Amino acid sequence: MADGISSFWGPVTSTIECCEKNYAYSSYIAEFYNTISNIPTVLLALIGLVNALRQRFEKRFSVLHVSNMILAIGSMLYHATLQRVQQQSDETPMVWEMLLYMYILYSPDWHYRSTMPTFLFLYGAVFAVVHSVIRFGIGFKVHYVILCLLCIPRMYKYYIHTEDASAKRLAKWYVATLSLGSLCWFCDRVFCKQISSWPINPQGHALWHFFMGFNCYFANTFLMFCRAQQRGWAPKVVYFMGILPYVKIEKPKTQ
Repeated sequence: MADGISSFWGPVTSTIECCEKNYAYSSYIAEFYNTISNIPTVLLALIGLVNALRQRFEKRFSVLHVSNMILAIGSMLYHATLQRVQQQSDETPMVWEMLLYMYILYSPDWHYRSTMPTFLFLYGAVFAVVHSVIRFGIGFKVHYVILCLLCIPRMYKYYIHTEDASAKRLAKWYVATLSLGSLCWFCDRVFCKQISSWPINPQGHALWHFFMGFNCYFANTFLMFCRAQQRGWAPKVVYFMGILPYVKIEKPKTQ
């Protein structure tokens, strides 16, 4: 929500602003809550990365967790500055991350293994270059939604072929956090004028970040379980301190 304040980073040059008063708490952070709400995503991705490395999961999952961290950090830079360049550091990793999800979801059944990563890499590189020159606006949102929709059939297939109740629960939490986060994002965008008149702003976009941090973690953990099943690693879902789920595996000695 623009309020005419320039402060440390200068005039706003990003194409999108959220329903949060700019520079309300610091001259260095344009949207305070939208910035700090990315911290849980970084922490959860770090936990996932440690688990993937400790148990020697395939590198794709380490890269996936790192991409979650990069996206969250890019989002922090964007909301802290509201500058066009930092906006790209948020939006471009969003596309890269979805391309990585597509690779993880579809690669097990891809007959020509080298073609998929090559195509996705080139696609991501071309998008980054084009996006640095052109402001897509609504076109970016449509493009991102299409990438998300391409992942849904495969996620559903993994869900219906998974018999483990704990793994299915991860998928349900994934859907629940996605739904709640999307609702918060929608209300923040559509009802900003009404929300701005309330005594307390519920910070819908910040809640979107919070829920999507857990959403990514649940999605990654579920995919790690499914991949471990494919590899015959006897996966099971266990809980850290009885709260946070993660996948524990037992690899055959030959692996």
